[in-house]
Amino acid sequence: SFYTRRCITEDPSWSLVTVPHLTELCLQHIAHNFQNNPILSCLLPEDQKKVVDMLSTSLPLTVTANRVSHEDYWKRCCKERWQVCDVSNYGDSWKRMFFERHLEDILKFFIPNTTDPNEVLELIPLCQGYVRKLEIDQFLPPLRVDHKEENSDLSDTEDEAELGEVYMHHYDLKHLITALPHLEELHLTYGVKTCGMNFEWSLFNFTEMDCSNLAAAVKMCRNLKVFKLTRSKVDDDKMKLLARNLQYHPCLLELDLSHNLIGDHGAQALGKLISRSRLETLDLCNNQICHLGAQALAQGLAESSTLTSLNLRLNFVEDKGGEAIGRALLTNTSLRSLHLGSNNLSEPTAAVFSQVLAQNTSLRSINFSCNHLRLDGGKKLLEGLANNKTVTELDLRHAEVEQETDFLIHQIVWANREAVRQGTLQQPTTEPL
Repeated sequence: SFYTRRCITEDPSWSLVTVPHLTELCLQHIAHNFQNNPILSCLLPEDQKKVVDMLSTSLPLTVTANRVSHEDYWKRCCKERWQVCDVSNYGDSWKRMFFERHLEDILKFFIPNTTDPNEVLELIPLCQGYVRKLEIDQFLPPLRVDHKEENSDLSDTEDEAELGEVYMHHYDLKHLITALPHLEELHLTYGVKTCGMNFEWSLFNFTEMDCSNLAAAVKMCRNLKVFKLTRSKVDDDKMKLLARNLQYHPCLLELDLSHNLIGDHGAQALGKLISRSRLETLDLCNNQICHLGAQALAQGLAESSTLTSLNLRLNFVEDKGGEAIGRALLTNTSLRSLHLGSNNLSEPTAAVFSQVLAQNTSLRSINFSCNHLRLDGGKKLLEGLANNKTVTELDLRHAEVEQETDFLIHQIVWANREAVRQGTLQQPTTEPL
């Protein structure tokens, strides 16, 4: 009878496996109460991971930023917030991606005089260890109160932009970017991406105050290597101010000022910058630089020992400017890539570059596309290439060069490229074992 009673009281489906260990219950409790009592560092590594895997991605950043370093947690945060997440653009760090994109989102939608500046400033101690690059493709101006008279007809005129100067200043980045010790890249565009039917010229007004604030901020950002200020209506006066502040920057290697309003005076300031800085890459595509500006850039190029890439596509340098740049390359030994596409160049520039191709041994890529080199210009370049072994790219599309000349030039350039490729392939085998 005793045996029978025991069979009745036992549950055959019961097992110790279904009972959570006390350790598991403790870890669940820690995760559940993490916001009020963030215990993590004192746990064993395997227990830390279990707690982090249970944490909610909605926890305040003040709790998680400087406590949770596990990449899996930040990967979950990124995936839940953004549809496209390419971690390779962020040094393969999900945590870095989260904080850079989070900060960018706040800055893109920051409205001066409306958004609380503390929203940005309070984030600094949380993100300053992780932010290395900021790409801000729009800056919003302050909300304006419309006091225009009904019959006023100024909405599409430059007068409105002048009247709006007083209240169109954007957010001052100085306090933020000078507090980010690891910031190496800064990409900015002063404008509005999706203004739709609310378009006004004043939405795209990079003011003198904006420029002054930005110049001071970038000067103090001592670890900055890449600075891009594009599509922001940067004119000569603003360019001179920026160049003065960048002149002796200890780290700046790349400067992109494409799609602006820089003319000859701005280019003269940049010529000095080239000769007095460590700049390696300068992009001035689609500006208003004429031959005087190109001559100033050429002078800086002749004195530079660091610049490796210069882009002057879509300017107005013409032959006087093209010849000056060519002459500078007879002494310069650092430049590797030069883009002079769409600059109204013709045979005189080609004649100087014929000499450059014969003497210069550092240039690898030259772009003369969309110019008017014509038959004689093409032949001059072919003559210069006769003994050249270093140029591996020479773009002559829409340069009005004779087809046969273009073919012969292409053969020489292709042979140079193949020689470089073969040399690269053979190099490892020539090293001593």
